[in-house]
Amino acid sequence: MGGILSLKSPKAAAKRPRGRPPKLRGKTSGATLPMELPVSRRTVDVNRTTTAPLILRHLAPAKVTEVYESYWRFAAERQAVFFRRAEACAYPWTDDPVLLVYKFTNAYRASDRVSQYLIRHVIYRDDLPKSPREVFFRILLFKLFNKIETWERLERALGPITFEDYRFAAYDNELTKAMRAGHRIYSAAYIMPPGSRAFGRPAKHQNNLLLLERMMSDRLAERLAQTSSMQEGFEKLRAYPTIGDFLAYQFITDINYSELTDFSEMDFVVAGPGARDGLRKCFVDPGGLNEPELIRLMADLQEQEFERLGLDFQSLWGRRLQLIDCQNLFCEVDKYARVAHPQVTGKTGRTRIKQKFQPMPAPIGLFYPPKWKLNEKIRATAQTRAAAR
Repeated sequence: MGGILSLKSPKAAAKRPRGRPPKLRGKTSGATLPMELPVSRRTVDVNRTTTAPLILRHLAPAKVTEVYESYWRFAAERQAVFFRRAEACAYPWTDDPVLLVYKFTNAYRASDRVSQYLIRHVIYRDDLPKSPREVFFRILLFKLFNKIETWERLERALGPITFEDYRFAAYDNELTKAMRAGHRIYSAAYIMPPGSRAFGRPAKHQNNLLLLERMMSDRLAERLAQTSSMQEGFEKLRAYPTIGDFLAYQFITDINYSELTDFSEMDFVVAGPGARDGLRKCFVDPGGLNEPELIRLMADLQEQEFERLGLDFQSLWGRRLQLIDCQNLFCEVDKYARVAHPQVTGKTGRTRIKQKFQPMPAPIGLFYPPKWKLNEKIRATAQTRAAAR
């Protein structure tokens, strides 16, 4: 499940050691690229059928399709939907015909429902131990299944979840009962490998529990707390059986929501399978940049591109889109383009979006990692809004 293939040279990709992503060759920011007005620009709508590349001199020598502009338009509108819902505006929250029908994640990964639950109800729990070891155990247990209902089922049956009280037999029994009753215990957001070859058990959840036990036995929490970079933490996770590039990157991002580590989300990025398809739909020619460099390019140019396209993008209370967010947006625009730009095909050839949008009118109770210092801004905004009513 790699996400770090070089777009520059198949031979170079083959020489790279497995599990070691290419390091970014410096920041591809406006200071190092010719930032002129685009040579050609088109107004793109969902009915366009052209596939000729757009040549934007400020991205030279990269060449883009019309999906490139949809990337920014999607990001701005999806973030606008997020704020309209957070402010309890009346539904519908958009007039974008694709966003009205289909389900997409937020522009910011940490704003998504599952991430919000992880941050508030798994990591920052006042009633659970706060030691690095216990926090790590909770995060990985939650993320192995990545499903709120599974976590809550375990809590109802077994009480407060702690490593001190963890017993394989008890967790195995409860998860087995859930499956026999016809309940899904895994999220469909990504696929956990079965792990039977590495751990020898017939059921995937049993092998996942044994994987977590090995991590705890190896004192991985303490080792991660001593790492100096996000990539180093990624590589420590990547060394375990069944953990590929994509999962290792997702897991280190989730761990970094806690106080266990304090990496910048601008330090390191790995493109997942969906993001790789989105990259190919946006860039007909990457201009010699590999996938992590293209993602950093988007992060570095975000303010300029929103301004160039006349888009009013409202950041997350001053927090810019981070590398993980720009990576996720490529995954989402891959899906968006299946309907908005069906003539632009990716590597997988998928043409449908599986999940339909189901509005949840209930107001959002937002909470972000305290070290980001956003929660105080959210409270101040809510107080100002309440006073104005």
